[in-house]
Amino acid sequence: MSQAEVYLKSNVVAEPLVDRWYAWSHAISPATAAMNIVGRHLAIMESYVRNPQVHTAAVKNAKMRGGPFIDYPRPRVAEVKDLIARTKRDRAQMISFAEDIKKLDDMLRKEAVGYSLQPLYEKIPEGLRGYVELTYDLNNHPSFRVIEPLLYRSPLYEPSSQSMMLSLIDGDERPFILSTPRIQDEGDVHLEIPFADRGIDELFEMKKSPRSLGYIKERLGVNGDGELFESFFTTREPPKYNNYEGEGMRWRYFGHACILLEARGVSILLDPILSYTYENDVSRYTYEDLPDRIDYVLITHNHQDHILFETMLQIRHKIGTVVVPRSSGGSLQDPSLKHLLEKLGFDDVRELEELDSIEIEGGEITGLPFFGEHGDLDIRSKLAYFVRLHDHTLMFAADSCNIEPVLYEKVHQLVGDVEVLFVGMECDGAPMSWVYGPLLTRSLDRKMDQSRRLAGSNFERAGNIVRCFNCKEVYVYAMGQEPWLDYITSIKYTPESNPIVASEALLEECKNKGLVAERLFGEKSILLG
Repeated sequence: MSQAEVYLKSNVVAEPLVDRWYAWSHAISPATAAMNIVGRHLAIMESYVRNPQVHTAAVKNAKMRGGPFIDYPRPRVAEVKDLIARTKRDRAQMISFAEDIKKLDDMLRKEAVGYSLQPLYEKIPEGLRGYVELTYDLNNHPSFRVIEPLLYRSPLYEPSSQSMMLSLIDGDERPFILSTPRIQDEGDVHLEIPFADRGIDELFEMKKSPRSLGYIKERLGVNGDGELFESFFTTREPPKYNNYEGEGMRWRYFGHACILLEARGVSILLDPILSYTYENDVSRYTYEDLPDRIDYVLITHNHQDHILFETMLQIRHKIGTVVVPRSSGGSLQDPSLKHLLEKLGFDDVRELEELDSIEIEGGEITGLPFFGEHGDLDIRSKLAYFVRLHDHTLMFAADSCNIEPVLYEKVHQLVGDVEVLFVGMECDGAPMSWVYGPLLTRSLDRKMDQSRRLAGSNFERAGNIVRCFNCKEVYVYAMGQEPWLDYITSIKYTPESNPIVASEALLEECKNKGLVAERLFGEKSILLG
């Protein structure tokens, strides 16, 4: 290695941003992004400007975690005012689009009463014409669908709004992603680069393969922050990854719902969310513990704690195929992950329907139905996964809320028993509006909202899955308790919290029946021979 070649340090955090807000799926997909600009971003920022002290107090209150409060250690009112002004100026068309969605919904509610919808097309707000189709369901309830591929090719999708903020990280504490815009601070390098740019791949390849510092600075257009940017690199060679070459297979838990499966000839990563490498109190696997090639990435559903673009963009250069559940096709609440990932530069994205299978070396991957956890909205982009690999069977139920046990009885008849089950038991869940509120065109009654939870299985429902599939090993995961996930999930439990009590009851029942059972936390590695 020549002296001019360097590696990217393992503790460089890279936050993808859209208009200085953390980039999750609903902040990128054009229709949902427009609704979030109005219903989340501008609303939160304007509230902060009016009463910054309320936000400062709220983020210190554990009961307010995850609420719509900006988390800055010092007042940033002037900078937030500037961001509001820039957003209103640069995203005027998107703001207008969101307002037109509300006008369209109101018009349909008043005028679509069962007769032909054709005369109503001329009443569609001008900014939506050609982008929406009007529909009824079989009971004459009116609705519309957006033509997502057209929106991605319209001025509503503006890659110039995308950027990446780099900084060094030495601890787990970070502001919550849905409520705090990322205003550049001392120690941050802001790269004005769209997510699809291959320069991002070249940057993160440097975690393992050195390049010239001058080359990567020129490739990413780094000028004013050159000295700070240079501090993100090192001449120290990173540890080499040893691929699993043993018999059978190995699975490793990386936190939340992120599991790596490895066997000879194939590697599979589910719901990638990874920690960086730095001194910490909780043992964990990090980016350094991934293989150089990931054949398949499986995404269970379109929530920010299961598809994290901060991780996805950093490992894009390693990925063969991304497997995603098929969406409902144009409904506002269910944007297509396939369209989104392809626009962001992922070359091979495959949609899977329920009970569709993909043959892999040594086995197959099958998508299974996944009920609940989406506030009773009509959302199809959600799958549990059944993996058969070298005579082992594993089921990743993610946040599936087993509200209809007969479903999995029928599925069991098709796929058979499951050796290893991974199931989420965050059985309280946030109200539906926590994620989907900005998409609503009318306010939802609070009692209704509180009854429609983004919740996984409780003790009884998870236990039904275990018994139905005759599981031998049961692992509760996706509980949001790893400290490096707090900025995504904002969840903190006590021993008395319902999800902890429910999962403890499940583990005790499983162990009493002679099953291996554990609630995962931090890291775990298991060999299946």
